[in-house]
Amino acid sequence: MSSITIVYPRWPKIPEQTEFHLPPHGPVCLAAAVPEKYELRFVDENVDELDIRADTDLVLLSMMLTCQLPRGREVAEQYRALGVPVIAGGIATMLHADEVAGWVDSVFLGEVEDGRLETALNDFFEKGKLAGKYDFFHDFPPIESVGPARRDILNRAKYVYRGVPMVDLVHASRGCRFNCFPCATAFLGGRKFRPRPIEKVVEEIAGIGNNRLFLVDNSLAQDKDWLLELFRALKPLKKKWVSHPILDDPEVLAAAADAGCWYVYQAIFDTSDVIRGRVARLKEHGIGVEAAVLLGPDNQDADYIKRLVDFLLEIDVEMSEFSILTPFPHTPVTAQFEKQGRILHRDWSRYTTAEVCFMPKNMTPDELQEMYHYAWDTFYRDTPQSLRMARLFQKVVRREMEDGTYRTPVRLTSRRRQWQEEGGVGN
Repeated sequence: MSSITIVYPRWPKIPEQTEFHLPPHGPVCLAAAVPEKYELRFVDENVDELDIRADTDLVLLSMMLTCQLPRGREVAEQYRALGVPVIAGGIATMLHADEVAGWVDSVFLGEVEDGRLETALNDFFEKGKLAGKYDFFHDFPPIESVGPARRDILNRAKYVYRGVPMVDLVHASRGCRFNCFPCATAFLGGRKFRPRPIEKVVEEIAGIGNNRLFLVDNSLAQDKDWLLELFRALKPLKKKWVSHPILDDPEVLAAAADAGCWYVYQAIFDTSDVIRGRVARLKEHGIGVEAAVLLGPDNQDADYIKRLVDFLLEIDVEMSEFSILTPFPHTPVTAQFEKQGRILHRDWSRYTTAEVCFMPKNMTPDELQEMYHYAWDTFYRDTPQSLRMARLFQKVVRREMEDGTYRTPVRLTSRRRQWQEEGGVGN
């Protein structure tokens, strides 16, 4: 049987964040498009060791983040030196297609369903030759062809934090009709909202053993009627889920909470009453808020950032994640910065959102970097991240206990863990 290895390269972690690892979404969707006639192996370098000499006929390099590119190149070069061809795909490959094409055998641009990936696999395994590019960019497969991801490839034991299994990632839609200035989604998805058939979403989610999920849709604020139908369909499953922003509508928020919404990543970009009200309405429905805060846009200076941090503490968001504005390719802000000559470098390993890569308007790069550290330190000074995370988990545990879905966390003594690893009962 011919063999394929999917590799998800490691990337530099943000030191300010509590380190835990979520099961990646891109590779499990990719795996679902690989026909069963191939033997499939998956290596997530963030939790697994990559044995470059393990036998394989073909490598599919799946890259989501720009900062994965340097390691992705190393992996590709090592495999190719052994004579193993490499096809690269994923969001980061689409954003950096010309560059990536220089160090792999083939780039795959676009989504893999409805036979698109099979085109490349047939070329290699049946015809013995890969095209340099498989370009399905914006040639979207019918959304009905998107089936359940293949989560069986995951090493489940590695996606656990303090005995608690991490959320599984799933999507109910693709694309986004918005065009936010720091985001490449419009370039990638063509500003098209493509909702999956709700019965297929429900079928996939019902089949996931994990009770806690992350709906990784770009935005749950694009179609009110579809959202209400989705949330009604999810309610009987009693899953608990987090998501990106949800439409700020009383009926939608009530339906989301009723369907198991646990907390949301809410963009907070100013100290306005609009933001204050949005956070308050989420909390009124029992939905926690993790503020997603971008530092460095042209309307900010050091005092603005200080006021913003004070505001976050005042409105009592459960968590905050601070990111430095980063000029990723194919975003509106990058086009502007390129014209203005404000991009400082293209060292992709430093494009983590934790380092300044451009010239701010109202601060020096060093001042913005200092305010980044100030924001993290000040917000978590009195209540550390670990305690805030524990409080969020307490909320979801209470809800699970109320509806009978709570499961005892995995807690193994070192002796029992060793026993299991050596082949004891329970492996």
